[in-house]
Amino acid sequence: MSLLPYAMTVVSVALWLFTLIGSMAAECGVQQLPGPLSYLGEGPVWDVDSQSLYYVDINGAEILRYDYAENKTYSAKIDGVDPISPIILVQGKPSEYVLGTGNKIVLVSWDGRSDKGTLLKTLYDLGDSQKHVRFNDGKVDPQGRLYAGTMQLESLGDIMQQKEGKLYRFDGKAGGKFHQLKAGISISNGLTWPEKSNKFYYIDSAALNIKEFDVLENGDLQNETVFYDLQVGGKNSGFVADGMTHDTDGNLYVATWGGSKLLKINLKTKKIEQEIAIPAKQVTSAAFGGPNMDELFVTTAHTGNQDPPAGALFKITGLGARGKPMDKMILTN
Repeated sequence: MSLLPYAMTVVSVALWLFTLIGSMAAECGVQQLPGPLSYLGEGPVWDVDSQSLYYVDINGAEILRYDYAENKTYSAKIDGVDPISPIILVQGKPSEYVLGTGNKIVLVSWDGRSDKGTLLKTLYDLGDSQKHVRFNDGKVDPQGRLYAGTMQLESLGDIMQQKEGKLYRFDGKAGGKFHQLKAGISISNGLTWPEKSNKFYYIDSAALNIKEFDVLENGDLQNETVFYDLQVGGKNSGFVADGMTHDTDGNLYVATWGGSKLLKINLKTKKIEQEIAIPAKQVTSAAFGGPNMDELFVTTAHTGNQDPPAGALFKITGLGARGKPMDKMILTN
C-alpha cells in the first residue's frame, strides 16, 4: 500500500497547526492603558475581589490602582513613605497594603481613589546595618508568606557591580522575624512559584540568569540551580531579566530591562517560546489579570528621560494563556 496519501495528510496537518499557531501569535495585542507615566513602574499584582491591578512607581513614591471596569488609574502618595516597592495585598483587609520602603516593611491604608494614603505602622526594620539598601521586588507564596529582596541604593554606585542585596521571607507577624534566605545579591527581582513544578524561580538581574530552587515546608530554599541563562556566548545580550510571572501551564513570562520585550519561557523545554514586543525599552514586570485571568498587565519605566509611552502600563491580550489569582499575605497582629 502506498504511504503517499498518509504522508500528505501528515504534512497537511502539520501545516494547519503551524498556521494556527502563527495566527494565535498574530492575534496577540498590546494596548497602552490610561494613567500616569511611571518613572519606575513595578510590582503589578491583580486583585480578584476589586477587579483591579495594583502597582507602584518606585522612585515616584506612588501606589497605583488600575480599575478594570472604569478603565481608569488612581494613584496616591503616603507621607513618610519614599521610595515604594513592592505593594502586597493583605488577606481579609481590602483597604490595607504591605509596602517596602527603603529598608523597612510597613503597613498602610488607602481607599483606592483618593490621592493620599495613611502610614499605619512599621512591620519590620532591617536596621542601621542595612541603611545602604532598599527593598525592591517581592511577592506572596501560596502559603501567604512574603518573600522580598533588597538591593543597594542607586545613589551609592553601580548597582550591577555590588552584591549588597539579600532575599528574605517574612511569615506575617507584626514585629516577627525576617528569615534570610540568600545573600550576595545585586538586584533582587522576579519571583514566582509555578504550581506544576513545585519549585521557586528567582531573578538577580545582574546574574543574567533565572534560578530554580526547591522549597521546604517551612519556606526555606535549597538546591539552587540555574534554570535559564540569558547570556549569549557568555556575554550580556543587551538586556537583563527583571520581574516575572507564570501561567497555569507553568510557562514563565520574564520582563527585560533594556530589551523592549517579554520572554515566554517553556518550563519543560527551557526554551523561549515567544517574544512579545513592548513599546518601552525598560520592561519591569508582568501579572495576569482581568475577569478571566487571561490578560497580561505589564509595567515599564521611563528613566533616562525616555519618550512616551515609556513608563506606561500595558495590557496584552490574545496570548491564549491564563494565570491564577495572586496570593494575598496572611498578616497577624
